[in-house]
Amino acid sequence: MGVRGDAPEQPAMVVRPFAAKQVTAVAAAVAALLVLLAGRYGFHRDELYFLTAGEHLAWGYVDQPPLTPLLGRASTAVFGDSLTGLRVVPALICAASIALMALLARELGAGRQGQLLAACCAACSAFVLAVGHLLNTSTFDLLAWLAVCLPALRLLRTGDGRWWVALGAATGVALLNKDLVVLLAVALVPAVLAVGPRHVLRSWWPVAGLAVALVVALPNLWWQAAHGWPELTVAGGISDRDGAGNRLMFVPMQILYLSPVLVPVWVAGFRRLLRDRAVHWARPFAVAYPVICVAVIAVGGKPYYAFPLLLVLVAAGCEPLAQRVAARPRRGRVRFAAWLAFAAAVNVVITLPVLPAQLVPVVNGIDAEQGEQIGWPELAEAAAGGWSAIPADRRGRAVIFTSNYGEAGALARYGPRHGLPAPYSGHMSLADWGPPPDTSDGPVLLLHPDGSAGVERYFTGCRVVARVDNGHGVANQEQHAPVLLCTGTTRPWSALWPELRHYS
Repeated sequence: MGVRGDAPEQPAMVVRPFAAKQVTAVAAAVAALLVLLAGRYGFHRDELYFLTAGEHLAWGYVDQPPLTPLLGRASTAVFGDSLTGLRVVPALICAASIALMALLARELGAGRQGQLLAACCAACSAFVLAVGHLLNTSTFDLLAWLAVCLPALRLLRTGDGRWWVALGAATGVALLNKDLVVLLAVALVPAVLAVGPRHVLRSWWPVAGLAVALVVALPNLWWQAAHGWPELTVAGGISDRDGAGNRLMFVPMQILYLSPVLVPVWVAGFRRLLRDRAVHWARPFAVAYPVICVAVIAVGGKPYYAFPLLLVLVAAGCEPLAQRVAARPRRGRVRFAAWLAFAAAVNVVITLPVLPAQLVPVVNGIDAEQGEQIGWPELAEAAAGGWSAIPADRRGRAVIFTSNYGEAGALARYGPRHGLPAPYSGHMSLADWGPPPDTSDGPVLLLHPDGSAGVERYFTGCRVVARVDNGHGVANQEQHAPVLLCTGTTRPWSALWPELRHYS
């Protein structure tokens, strides 16, 4: 047991039995819906990149640790090399996140109804549904943060220092997927020092937990150090490019990621952690959330970086709300259930592929990731049209070069059916898998969005031979992108390659 030191006496809190049947039913229903819809539209640009990265397994990549590409490779190996096969694992991860949400509520004193409400709140969340639909680093990151928060709550509640080991192990696994979990530690530990219970820090168990986290994450940390910490370069590029917009949209997106309907639950949970003596030990989570928000805003990070901790506040608000709902007459309970169903329906339409593709522009302004799942086969067809303009006797020395990993992934996926060779790109880790041989001196088929015109200066005699049209009028990054046929390169590929590498 950890040393309780000068911890104040607290009202005893009973941890209720887990509502396994009810929570499992909610999680299974969401997973089934996600699998059912998985094959609509198409691959997301990030998924195409992860599939390519999964063919080059390593302990790290310039923009991420190794776990997500590994999960993508495992999902397609087990469930089939298809869109649905890739997305089974995200659906299962989403179901696990919903179950963890209920367990967090249970740790904070929720009974069966409160736990069920917590599971339903997670199932209604736009962000939870969105990351459950796609294979992305955010998919596992949500699960990892919740998995870190659960032993952290148990540690704060019981004072048993042995939970530091579980906390360290969960953090280490989270670091194999994304480094963002460091934000949680940076905010939570000072919060414990500020508001207690400080006794959980007064032993060697925190050192043991840190050691476990470092051992688990060491392979990726070693890889990053050996390659000059490129993830920091990528993060800096995101902040420079999107920082102003991220800061402006931070608060609205916190509400939209959850649901405006669930904001009262979030607020109730925040107030409860600060005021309710029965969960006084969990106050560090109420303090850590605004700290993380300020940190994310300061660096211009993406608004979803703080979202997992917001879910802990929602979990804290579920038990008192469940009690109030249970005390209402039947009409009031039905009205509350209807509000939850409304929130779920709206978020399903916004985040999941339920609309016909031609109606995606209706929701694309709210969730641009919808549009990024449309038009990749058409991009390969446009590239094939450009490739056909190359005389057959010159194709052996020709190269297809793309400006970003989405285009490269699409051509790797759909290009072979059109007889296209493997593409090259200087974007992110694709630069590590090139360059083309210097003997492949042209022609060069160049694909890039209109906003990347600067890349043309590395090639000679470029002319537009085709344009991408996804056929649905969806305004995504590749819509109307030109396909250019260039006579060659200005210098050998080996000399150009360092300049063609980019992180944005």
